[in-house]
Amino acid sequence: MAETPAAALDEIDKSILAELTRDGRASVSAVAEAVHISRAHAYSRISKLTSSGVLTRFTAVVDPVKAGLRSSAYVTLKVRQHSWRELKEALRKIPEVHHVALVGGSFDVILLVRAEDNLHLRQVIFDHLQSMPGVLDTQTFLVFEDLDIR
Repeated sequence: MAETPAAALDEIDKSILAELTRDGRASVSAVAEAVHISRAHAYSRISKLTSSGVLTRFTAVVDPVKAGLRSSAYVTLKVRQHSWRELKEALRKIPEVHHVALVGGSFDVILLVRAEDNLHLRQVIFDHLQSMPGVLDTQTFLVFEDLDIR
């Protein structure tokens, strides 16, 4: 399957993306003011960024510890060749899995898993991830502290 080419972004588009990354709830008027363009122009640009797939969604950033997810880990998976399609769909269904990346290197997939506590984290890893068809091996890296840099 061919990938869609990257959209050509100018400095205004990049500034709009930076503002929305900083505050996804910013109004179009606030974005326009920050970027020094008219509200109509900002609305048009945001619509274009959305319809072209550059902006895929607007979301909230949650502090996992304050939300009751006190135990986090990066879990790497080695997977059986040709199992990625089925595996990624199964991973989407596990609520504790917050991020999935197919990577190159000594493992194939890296996940960010967040759970209420270490017992719950252990259950997710042992009962769900390690038992999935196509998963050959896992390795777990506990997160001691998160740093949000955006």
